[in-house]
Amino acid sequence: MRHSKRRHKLGVTGPHRSAMLSNLSVALITHGRIQTTLAKAKALRPFIEKVITLAKKAETANDAARKLHFRRLALSRVRDKQSVAQLFDERVGEFIERNGGYTRIYKLGQRIGDAAEMALIELIDAHDEGYSKRPNKKAKKSAQASVDQAATLPAAQEASEVVLTEAADEAAEAKAVEATVTDTDVAEATEAPTACKTTAADPVDNNDASSAEVLDGDDASLSSEMPPTEEPKDA
Repeated sequence: MRHSKRRHKLGVTGPHRSAMLSNLSVALITHGRIQTTLAKAKALRPFIEKVITLAKKAETANDAARKLHFRRLALSRVRDKQSVAQLFDERVGEFIERNGGYTRIYKLGQRIGDAAEMALIELIDAHDEGYSKRPNKKAKKSAQASVDQAATLPAAQEASEVVLTEAADEAAEAKAVEATVTDTDVAEATEAPTACKTTAADPVDNNDASSAEVLDGDDASLSSEMPPTEEPKDA
């Protein structure tokens, strides 16, 4: 079964398609960049990259027969001796250090007339570093969270330090208040017995004096009111 095999048919027969890709490959090797439809560019990419892989194998092979074998395989596909010689002898050094991905496609929009999607396909230079990969959403969120955490960490530390300082100040004030209350209690406790002694002694003396005065007055009044006693007569 040939399921999922219908790719890059381009609406033509097999021989027509192979000849079309061969001509596009010759133009790409010669000029390094060509403009064509997006469908043809996508069909050309795997075709030309396989030819470039044959050139790399021929460059690294130690046997002359193997080198000739790879060159003949490329000629069977590209069908242009000058282009194959240029790729195998001159341009193969640009792809030795690159593991795949020898071409790049740019979309150019629709063509005026039939509105076909146009594209620009080029061979990547040996010193081209390519585009940097976009970070994943999860990585971006984690990076943003780490940045926010790093930004809020000093503020949180300052807030905790302020809270600790305030707590220490309150504790010190509470200790000072307790110490003053204790001192006043001790002073009042020491002063209370002496005050009690003085207040308890003074009323007793006054009462005694007043009572003595009252008694003296009573005795005087009683003596004045009582009739004089008669002395008994001798018989």
